[in-house]
Amino acid sequence: MFQLPKNEPQVPKDTPRNYFIYGETMSGKSYLANEFPSPIVLNTDGNAEANSVPSIQLKNDKDRTGEITKSVIDQLSEILLALQTQSHTYKTVIIDVIDDVLELMRIAVANQLGVKSLSEAGYGKGYDYYNQAITELVMDLKALPMNVIYISRQINEYDDEGKVTKEIPSLKPKFVNLINGNSDLMIQTLKVGNNYSRKIDRRRKAYKADQVDDNKILSILKTIRGALDSATAKTTQQDKF
Repeated sequence: MFQLPKNEPQVPKDTPRNYFIYGETMSGKSYLANEFPSPIVLNTDGNAEANSVPSIQLKNDKDRTGEITKSVIDQLSEILLALQTQSHTYKTVIIDVIDDVLELMRIAVANQLGVKSLSEAGYGKGYDYYNQAITELVMDLKALPMNVIYISRQINEYDDEGKVTKEIPSLKPKFVNLINGNSDLMIQTLKVGNNYSRKIDRRRKAYKADQVDDNKILSILKTIRGALDSATAKTTQQDKF
């Protein structure tokens, strides 16, 4: 029989679970991601066995002729199905780096369609298939009962005098928007000299420390400038998301 909840006040629980981390090389992106509870890394740097946490190397398997025999799209589908259906103790899945994953997916789609470039596929078929595969990946990751972390590289925009005017993820804006639209916090990591820092670029909402019910994540959020509001913060505060 369906049981109604008790008619009494309850303490809100509000823990961010989806993250987009970007920054320059060696700025602490992977280090931050690996701090999250019980992580498994889906890795693209060809050095999965050197990681200090369990990792899976993402790649397009090819035969001697260069044809893809198993695409990264198929590999990701198998991994996500396993994370959904198998008994395991992982609590966080990390995509390191999402830039490379999307490029591997583009190559796989082109290979499947028998073209070198997606533009060669008629009537936008290549791009439609590619965009659909990316959207499905993001949706499937978000559906996992786990923390999800995307890691991206950083590029700089410059003015006419060569000064940096903006630091942004290296992904195309439409993919940044897709991932951010399904993330709670967008975090930039920085290194100045020997000093490392972390700051919020965008956030879906104001998160309060007393409403985060995962102590491990709370301790991480406390190291990120702008991630948390105090319990007494005004609800009318304007956020970037």
